[in-house]
Amino acid sequence: MDRTMILDAYDPQCPIRNVLARMSDKWSLLVIYTLTQSEKVRFGDIRRAIPDISQKMLTVTLRTLEEDGFVTRTIYPEVPPRVEYGLTARAYSLFPHIQSLIMWAKENMTDIIDDRKRNKNRE
Repeated sequence: MDRTMILDAYDPQCPIRNVLARMSDKWSLLVIYTLTQSEKVRFGDIRRAIPDISQKMLTVTLRTLEEDGFVTRTIYPEVPPRVEYGLTARAYSLFPHIQSLIMWAKENMTDIIDDRKRNKNRE
């Protein structure tokens, strides 16, 4: 990799920086993971699957993921209206990487917690 490629990562328009900023928020990866559990999922089902997310944050996260082309939103003309969310091909292509991160976290979480405790005791 040449020097210009390394410097590009610091550019605000860098694709890596841009995507990581959007995906590394508190909820996006959890919402994508939740949506992999079924082809179409209703808002309330997502909210139940992630109980500590507020309605507002779930709405914002879904809109952002839809805006970036990771989530589809289908509104059915019923009374009351039914809305379902699903993943796009782009999100499914990202999922193996998310799955790898999940596995890494499971393998390392105990050690990370131990390190946190050890470092907290040093204070």
